Amino acid sequence: MKNLFPILLMLIIMVNASAHGGKNHEHANIFENLQGNNKAAILMVHFGTTHDDTRALTIDALNKKAQAEFPGVELREAYTARIVIKRLGERGIIKQKPQDVLAQLKKEGYTHILIQPSIIIDGVEMESLQKDVVEVQSQFKEIRIGDPLLYSPEDYEKLIDVLTKNIDSETAYIWVGHGTYDSNTAQYAMLDYMLKARGHTNCFVGTIEGYPSFDDMHQQLKASRLKKVVLVPLMFVAGEHAKNDIAEDWKNDLEKEGYSVEVKMEGLGQNPEVQDLYISHLKFKSAHRKIGIIEKKAIYEVTGEKME
Repeated sequence: MKNLFPILLMLIIMVNASAHGGKNHEHANIFENLQGNNKAAILMVHFGTTHDDTRALTIDALNKKAQAEFPGVELREAYTARIVIKRLGERGIIKQKPQDVLAQLKKEGYTHILIQPSIIIDGVEMESLQKDVVEVQSQFKEIRIGDPLLYSPEDYEKLIDVLTKNIDSETAYIWVGHGTYDSNTAQYAMLDYMLKARGHTNCFVGTIEGYPSFDDMHQQLKASRLKKVVLVPLMFVAGEHAKNDIAEDWKNDLEKEGYSVEVKMEGLGQNPEVQDLYISHLKFKSAHRKIGIIEKKAIYEVTGEKME
């Protein structure tokens, strides 16, 4: 019983703190916890692109905004797409994988790492990043990963507010995501559903590889009876998929069906308000530590208080 008291006290503090730090989180500023020779760094993780024009407007712009938000903190970047790293390397542009950058940070004495990905949904890219982190987590005192653009329902609402600014009710807006063939594709359907629930019946979501497919989207589009269409990439950068699949394939297929089609060749990452949404995730994660399911169960077992 004597040994149980400090544990009980700690768990109660965690419960109370999480109520003010967002669901499943407790207040814990990663920079305030640095002691002695501890060093913190921010790692921005991107899928990457071989297109210099969109890279400058999206990836580089987000990196600069993150550095401006944390001016005294070392900032690095990593790319997850091996083919992009290879093609850029052939042009003399060196980009590294997350594992390589983390290894370098470890060698340079960094102990606390704050990672923010420019990923859209919580899918295979996030899963891959989390696996990379698990492999090296024991080498650092702490590593935190910020959420992708779309994670909580509030994230969807905030993005919808940005996407639907100044839209024309007589025009159909179609946001086209990359998509995935596993259950994570439901997140695209969630965005489509929430757009309609917010009254944006002229807004549609489709994916190149997943659900909703082009045909799924087209059924809704036909029912709307709108004939003027704007295609917009639901991607961080307007790269290969945007320039080939959206600006060519989707545009041509819709024009064959009699639609007047405009393509907005702009990645989400070009929008300063979308960049700010990523920065808000980074700032939140810098000030809060996620309480894992094992910790939550331990809290419930001792206190009887279930954490939502």
